[in-house]
Formats: sequence, structure tokens, C-alpha cells
Amino acid sequence: MTWLTPALLFLVTWISVYLQTGLIPMRVVLGAPPNILPAIVVYAAFTHGLGIVTTLTIVAGLWADSLSGSRLGTGVAPLFVLGFLLNTRQHLLLRDQRYAQFWLGFGGGIGVPLAHALILEMGGAEPAWGWFTLRQLLGLGLLNGIACPVAFIFFDQLRGTFEYQQAGPGPYATNREMKRGRT
Repeated sequence: MTWLTPALLFLVTWISVYLQTGLIPMRVVLGAPPNILPAIVVYAAFTHGLGIVTTLTIVAGLWADSLSGSRLGTGVAPLFVLGFLLNTRQHLLLRDQRYAQFWLGFGGGIGVPLAHALILEMGGAEPAWGWFTLRQLLGLGLLNGIACPVAFIFFDQLRGTFEYQQAGPGPYATNREMKRGRT
């Protein structure tokens, strides 16, 4: 892995955090800021190591908290738990299937804001709960469910463009065994 792929991952994360504060029409439709950080964390958990996933979740959570009304640092834990669980269980999940990517993004899009609201409530804040919360969670889940396969396609194209490709098996068969000595 080169340094360019994680750098582009952090750049796209920074742009998405910035855009979630500026997309007012999308905010009106969803009833909440359009946050696609869970979809980016799902992609990072499947394609990068735990060090990059941890750094990404800490930086992305702090960036999002610095532009929102919540306390600084409360958005880090839900993103980290999502990234950690998916990174440690990536061998059990279907990484290349679009429907699995959709459902992982959908689950992350619902779970991360819900966990963030519960952390804020445990800290003494009083988030407003109601039927509109269900609409917001469903909207964020659908947004992340759609954004997750798009992130996989986009970043895989970037990786294919900027990273070295694996060499083929070579001209010789790998299942041959040479016997040495007396026969």
C-alpha cells in the first residue's frame, strides 16, 4: 500500500465533513446533517489496517464534532467501534458484494448517530426523541447504505489507478512438486 491511498481517504473524509454542514437542502430532506462518515469507515475497515482505521475514526470524529453542536470527542467512540468491529471481523463478511456493502452502510448509518445520541444523553445533554428521530435515522441509514457501495467503487478505482497491480501466477504451474534423490 502506498501513502497516496490513505491520504485520499483522509481528504475525502475532510471534504465530506465540510459538506455535511453546507448542504442545507439535503439537511431539510433528511431532517439531520447528511453524514456519510459511517460509509467511509466501513470502506476503511475492509481495506486498511487497524492503525489507519483508528486514526481515521479519531480524526473524523473530532472534525465532525468541531463543526457540530455536540461536545468535542463524543463522535469518536461510535465511529471507532464500527471501524474496530468490521476490521477485526472482515474475514467473515462479504466485502465484494454490493448488497452486503449496502446493509453494512445502512447499519452503520443508523447505529453511529444512535450511539452518538446515547453518549450525549449519558453526558447530561437532552436530545429530542420522537417520531422524527425514526425518520432521521432511516434517512441517514439509506444515505449511508447508498454511499457505501459508491465509496467502494470510487476508492477501488483510485487504488487500481495509483497502486501496483498484483502479478499473475507466472508461466509455470505452481502445483508441481520436484522429487529429489533416489527414486
